[in-house]
Amino acid sequence: MLTRIYQIILSLGLGLAIGLFSLSPLPALAQTNPSELAKSVQEIEALDSLRSGLASTLEGRTEEPTLQTMKEVCKPVGMRAMQLSQENQWQVKQIASKYRNPDHAPDNLNSKIALARFEQNPDLIGFWDRETIDGQAGTRYYRRINVEASCLACHGLQNNRPQFVKDHYPQDLAYNFHVGDLRGMYAVFIPDLKVAIEQAIEPDIEE
Repeated sequence: MLTRIYQIILSLGLGLAIGLFSLSPLPALAQTNPSELAKSVQEIEALDSLRSGLASTLEGRTEEPTLQTMKEVCKPVGMRAMQLSQENQWQVKQIASKYRNPDHAPDNLNSKIALARFEQNPDLIGFWDRETIDGQAGTRYYRRINVEASCLACHGLQNNRPQFVKDHYPQDLAYNFHVGDLRGMYAVFIPDLKVAIEQAIEPDIEE
């Protein structure tokens, strides 16, 4: 099974990244569709490229970012994450210890441990973990998000935050970052293959 997972992900051109991944033992992945694992890596890499590309539009700007800036730069990433969840029956989240939006706070002990792993190992790009969420067993893929220079326009020194951040996020924790710091991570929960099959055939049974 693990050999097959490697082959699929390598076929997507992600061999370099997979060399940095820490994969769970065979029994842990036995019930998860390997093609879903490969697809999740591909989609999250595309999502991170979207985030990075939109953030780069802030480079060279002299005006202070506004609420409209956030809608143009940050909102599309969140919307795409929601779309991936709906299209694939996954649960796609952005999670951080130093969050701005409380919805991005760690959602369980596993996610806290995942953030700690990324913090302790800067070379770790992503890894799989077996979890049960809302009573449903599956595999969760975690992928790190690093701070880039363009991120500092809104996530730099606390006193330099844009006014809209101070006004709309009184409990903001996402500041005092430096380039290369761990900003947070993507978390993709993929239901087990058995669950996915049952969900797929359930409408036919009802008919």
